[in-house]
Amino acid sequence: MNKTAVAGYASALVASAFFGAVPTIAKPMTSSINVLLLSSIAYLIAALTFTPMAKKAKTALAKKDYAILVAISVCGAAAAPCLYFLGLRQSSAADTSLLSNVEIMFTVLFGLIFFKERLRPVGFIAVAMVVLGVIVITTDLRFSGSFLQLNAGHFFILGAMALWALDNNLSRIISTKMDTARLVQLKSVIGGLILLGAVFLLGIPLDVNMSQVPYVILLSAIGFGGSLYFFLQSLKRIGTIRTIVIFSTSSVFGLVFASAFLHEPISLYQTAAIAVMLTGVYLVNRKESVKEKIESSRI
Repeated sequence: MNKTAVAGYASALVASAFFGAVPTIAKPMTSSINVLLLSSIAYLIAALTFTPMAKKAKTALAKKDYAILVAISVCGAAAAPCLYFLGLRQSSAADTSLLSNVEIMFTVLFGLIFFKERLRPVGFIAVAMVVLGVIVITTDLRFSGSFLQLNAGHFFILGAMALWALDNNLSRIISTKMDTARLVQLKSVIGGLILLGAVFLLGIPLDVNMSQVPYVILLSAIGFGGSLYFFLQSLKRIGTIRTIVIFSTSSVFGLVFASAFLHEPISLYQTAAIAVMLTGVYLVNRKESVKEKIESSRI
């Protein structure tokens, strides 16, 4: 294995660990910091993180490209993080980590709808396995109660994953027309400012305890900015398929971090669900499952 490949695999693993830490870092803050404020701060700091890496060269974007830029900013850097943190507030960090795998399934499904990609038989099996994992996590296989009694936080997280998946598909339309770091920087700035505007409009107090500031910076710079930086570095070196397969292990890191730092128990259902979902993620990223692959651009 050459140095480029080693660096690529290492980058994917670091990105996975960083993103897997997000639920554990953010969970304690969601109960004391408004989700709009937390999302705004997280993305504005992430934008600052990417500023040194963003190339200043002019980009030739058409009017429709600017519309897409606004759309992905609203979906991926405003609405999605709000739903994510809102869901995390009502769910365990462990369940949130597991449900994050659904983003890949949504990304593939949106690719089928918007880009007319073809899902082959093994692809259908893969998607079914991810869905099965979601059912196990959200119900614990208890079907006697009402559907409305299920944890609403899980559905907020699923909604966030759907919006991030839509962001992934729309981002790839303009990702070839501008520097990736610049794209992420602009998305983060636009999304962060939209959220900050909502904070002021709704009269939400800028109430962040000084003791929480280091964790907010850690969440923003490492959990979001750092994970994306290493994710992109891995993409360049080992390609989309290998990167996403390794990155999907963020749910494993999430379970470990939640257990170690938040003392959340790991249930048999969660263990079974992660095995099923990771198998599905692996299958859905095989060349035989989808004719054309979709690159992810987290944030």
